[in-house]
Amino acid sequence: MTTPVIRLATSADSDAILGIYAPYIDTSITFEEEIPTCEAFQARTDGVLAAHPYLVAEIDGKVVGYAYAHELRDRGAYRWNSELSVYLAPAAQGHGLGAVLYHALIELCAAQGIKAVYGIVTSPNDPSQRLHEGLGFEVMGHQRHAGFTCGQWHDVTWYVKFLTDRFENDPASPVPSPLLRDQQPQTVKDILDRANTSLQ
Repeated sequence: MTTPVIRLATSADSDAILGIYAPYIDTSITFEEEIPTCEAFQARTDGVLAAHPYLVAEIDGKVVGYAYAHELRDRGAYRWNSELSVYLAPAAQGHGLGAVLYHALIELCAAQGIKAVYGIVTSPNDPSQRLHEGLGFEVMGHQRHAGFTCGQWHDVTWYVKFLTDRFENDPASPVPSPLLRDQQPQTVKDILDRANTSLQ
């Protein structure tokens, strides 16, 4: 496989990202049951980009994987937490690319000021479980019969990774991702450089 290149996603990547995501609708990995329209997915992508880190991996200019953070819940007091997601095209699976994307995403979340990141995994899903455990996530709990899809009930496992041991009484709000890029461009560049170097 040609060496992938990881970069920040843009709004223009939405259709390519949807092309990777759509086949997962027929699996239990995502609990979504209908493929979003291009317009709906574009709005979803732009909503994430407005506040959270979003990465894509390219091979020869074609997007083959992506990872992004999004709010865990929409109440204001939860804003120091992010839920993470990563998806790869079939040809890009099994080469460690998902772990590199996820690790870079976690570093970006930490740079924002996020305190904890979460992965919510349909069980069983051995590759995703290995990914989270390999990156230092801990099992927070199991949600039994969390959803009915693909003809049966599925459990999910909640994973958590704390990005700091400092929980101040007056925490600064996380920096939105676009502002992080403007204020700390070298930090963002260093994270992407480390990710791409690890793929070489």
